Amino acid sequence: MKFANAVVKHRIPILVITLLLMIPAVLGYVGTRVNYDMLNYLPENMDTVTGQNELMNEFGKGAFSFLIFEDMKPKEVATLKEKIEQVDHVETVLWYDSLADLSIPMELLPEKVYNAFNTENATMMAVFFDSATSADVTMDAIREIRSIAGTQCFVSGMSALVTDLKDLCEKEEPIYVGLAVALALASMLLLLDSWLVPFVFLASIGMMILLNLGSNYFFGEISYITKALSAVLQLAVTMDYSIFLWHSYNEQLQSHEDKKEAMAAAIHETLTSVVGSSITTVAGFIALCFMSFTMGRDLGIVMAKGVVLGVIGCVTVLPSLILIFDKPLQATKHRSLIPDTNGLAKGIVRFFPAFLILFALIVMPAYVGYNKTNKEVYYDMGECLPKDMSYVIANAKLHEDFDVASTHMLLVDSSLPAKQVRSMIKEMEKVPGVKYVIGLESLIGSRIPEEILPESVTSLLKSNKWELLLINSSYKVASDEVNGQINELNYILKQYDEGGMLIGEAPCMKDMIETTDHDFQVVNMVSIVAIFVIIALVEKSATLPFILISVIEVAIFINLGLPHYLGQSLPFIAPICISTIQLGATVDYAILMTTRYKMERMLGKEKRDAVHVAVHSSIPSIIVSGMGLFAATFGVAVYSDIDIISSMCMLMARGAIISVLMVIFILPALLLAFDRVICDTTVGLTHLYHPVRRRLLHLLR
Repeated sequence: MKFANAVVKHRIPILVITLLLMIPAVLGYVGTRVNYDMLNYLPENMDTVTGQNELMNEFGKGAFSFLIFEDMKPKEVATLKEKIEQVDHVETVLWYDSLADLSIPMELLPEKVYNAFNTENATMMAVFFDSATSADVTMDAIREIRSIAGTQCFVSGMSALVTDLKDLCEKEEPIYVGLAVALALASMLLLLDSWLVPFVFLASIGMMILLNLGSNYFFGEISYITKALSAVLQLAVTMDYSIFLWHSYNEQLQSHEDKKEAMAAAIHETLTSVVGSSITTVAGFIALCFMSFTMGRDLGIVMAKGVVLGVIGCVTVLPSLILIFDKPLQATKHRSLIPDTNGLAKGIVRFFPAFLILFALIVMPAYVGYNKTNKEVYYDMGECLPKDMSYVIANAKLHEDFDVASTHMLLVDSSLPAKQVRSMIKEMEKVPGVKYVIGLESLIGSRIPEEILPESVTSLLKSNKWELLLINSSYKVASDEVNGQINELNYILKQYDEGGMLIGEAPCMKDMIETTDHDFQVVNMVSIVAIFVIIALVEKSATLPFILISVIEVAIFINLGLPHYLGQSLPFIAPICISTIQLGATVDYAILMTTRYKMERMLGKEKRDAVHVAVHSSIPSIIVSGMGLFAATFGVAVYSDIDIISSMCMLMARGAIISVLMVIFILPALLLAFDRVICDTTVGLTHLYHPVRRRLLHLLR
């Protein structure tokens, strides 16, 4: 109670300090860099990541793009090339005039090389940058190239993708937050008992969200998914804590004449309940930190921090605001629009066998769909963008005009004899889907000694340590075909150069597929074990954790199984994150009902009466909580044009509703069916099925 009394006593300084903290929070939020490149989160020890670093160190080349020019004369293209070479952070532009004077007809080039870079009405040039794929300066360079080249030029490559992604995110993010706030506000206005208190809740939660976003500055950068989702998720998940404090405060007013004493008692009660409730949510987010694909750690830490800040705000800032605005808050109270649920609770208890049968019937198809969905995810980030984005159009042009769907880069030892390099190139060009391999040897042919070439030409593709080759493939990034192709290319490469490296978007994506497949299993196991232990400690039971987690896990199976049956493909990160977020955020509903059931059983009620009271008393809180999570995420899901954001928010919104339904209808049936087992394995209930113990306790009373 000392803490609660201190909060009530120092409510004005608490609000003043919080408002002052908003200044550095805003500065921190503005100063936090956002990373839009998913490949940056691969483990540093992978060959693909090491190779990218070598490419930068040895050649000064980081990002890479193909530029496609349509219906332009060679001299016009050459003029644009000169302008593009002047763009900051453009390191090399490789086109026909890099190798020969324009006075020499292009048709004199080796046929393979000519066809690689030219069609009837289009020509292609390769652009290397001296900065990383998702660096701010690279994105600025992409924008400038587009501005210089005009509408007849199309820019492909990962840097173009992250540029378009960043522009779209920055356009949509303010609307995400606005939609989440508006729909959460509408939900609270309908379901709570005051017209004004939702605005007070949003003020308190909003300050904690800003503190969370501002403190991300100390991480250096966060992913765009974390930035887009963290505010929405924090609002949705921590809204419950505010509702609990408000209800507790109003209950305490019935037994305390002084509102300060009532608030102190409410803070004390809320702190005990909310800390227990928030631990499962924090555990779900912390589980994401066990991913070797470090974007999970990024999202997990930020969201766990947001939940902790939400709890702190709930027991400090919110009580201060409620006490200051107590009169208007009490004056604007109204009757809750949630109808009495006594009849529903009776029906659930009466027909519980039917719900057990329903549960048994849905488990298998839900699990099958869940497994299928996990295998049908997509990894190509281009698929998350709308079809009218510049990057998507450029990639389509590259595929249609040049039959190039992906480009790999090859680093081989520069001391490798030219004869062996040519032999390797011939082998690689026989691999299915490989259009051609371009290096110094393929450009100059075997009759021209490399030594007579000017250094300006050889330095484009060769350093003291490495020779760089480009491999264009007709197979799409992240497809089974390109992954098989990469395996074959790597096999050939290692025959000639054990230390050689195959890098680029497709090899990185292949590594990401293998990494996240493993991560999915690890994160699921960690979250389930952590939450199992928490429930076992909170409920002091060996069996209740199995029952509660099974209810929410089946809800997750249904939620993630539906995309398979609906013919939808999800971005790869969605199932990994949603399985832990839904478990951590909604298992609280099950804990709430179970705790009340357990309390009623300890008071001596029969199992049907205990479950009835638990269901009747819990339904309003569960509905308010579930609708809060649904409202905060559904609007974003419908609005967003970025499929990763849209899919994850839709899964969270749908998951909230499914979890609510499972807890209200299935959990009571399981509590009734396994009542004896629960009692025999739960501290405080073991006497209920033992007549001698029960009689002794009755006599003692």
